Order: sequence, then C-alpha cells, then structure tokens
Amino acid sequence: MRQKVPKQGAIASGFSIEVELQISLPGLPREQAQALVEQAHIVCPYSNATRNNIDVTLTLI
Repeated sequence: MRQKVPKQGAIASGFSIEVELQISLPGLPREQAQALVEQAHIVCPYSNATRNNIDVTLTLI
C-alpha cells in the first residue's frame, strides 16, 4: 500500500485534508481485491478514526 501526499487547502470553515491510499494486491482477481479493500476500510482503525473528518480515496492499483 502506498499513500500519496495528502492534499490540503483552505475551505470556508478552516482547512481540509484528503488522502489517497493506493493498494496493490497481486495475485487476487480485481473484483475480489476490490471487495477486500472495501471490507477492510469498514473495520480499519485508521478509517474509523478519520471517517467523516478526512476525505479518503481508496485506489486499487
């Protein structure tokens, strides 16, 4: 998994941060890998801690 440098910028109420996680799962069919990524995002402690606070994009590469 790679993390791109987060984008930051001013918004009306202050500042915002967003992050893109680039995930590679070699050997798994793409549909199975995508389902695994989506399920992991639901239970991931990092995702739970930042949910609704930071825009997160999950990209399967």
